[in-house]
Amino acid sequence: MTLHREGNKILLTLFLILVIINVVVFWFVDYSIVRSTVILLSFGVFILFAQFFRVPKRNTVATDDQVICPADGKVVVIEEVEETEFLNKKAIQISIFMSPLNVHVNFNPISGQVKYYKYHPGLYLVAWHPKSSTDNERTTFVTEDSKGRQVLFRQIAGAVARRICPYAKEGDQVEK
Repeated sequence: MTLHREGNKILLTLFLILVIINVVVFWFVDYSIVRSTVILLSFGVFILFAQFFRVPKRNTVATDDQVICPADGKVVVIEEVEETEFLNKKAIQISIFMSPLNVHVNFNPISGQVKYYKYHPGLYLVAWHPKSSTDNERTTFVTEDSKGRQVLFRQIAGAVARRICPYAKEGDQVEK
């Protein structure tokens, strides 16, 4: 399993905290059931955090005309909306909810050049809050392919995954 570099510091810190907790429990608690429980819980917590930062290998088989799904999760809405930040026209919006158990690495839905990028600071409301998509921290990207077609996609931070770490910037060439 490959882990994303954003998780290295968090996982190392968590590992050290869990080691300290386990050492303290082993020094001061004489009950083997408590010791075993703490070890199992520590292992479980570490695995949950590690899986959050996993980066699976993707084997994308798509033609140049196809747009791939940029995120793991559940499609919760497909609707026509009026996009006012960049496209300034009606567009089809596909909303994908990522639970803490999903891979939290997003991918480029098309190959092309990043034409627009904007970071929006904001809140960290829970995903089901009506204002989370407009009031939460978020980024907006627009990528244009070689035929001039543009895809706009947003990443919205929530109550659990409270940050967005983009690597692409305007002018970059990106691959699907």
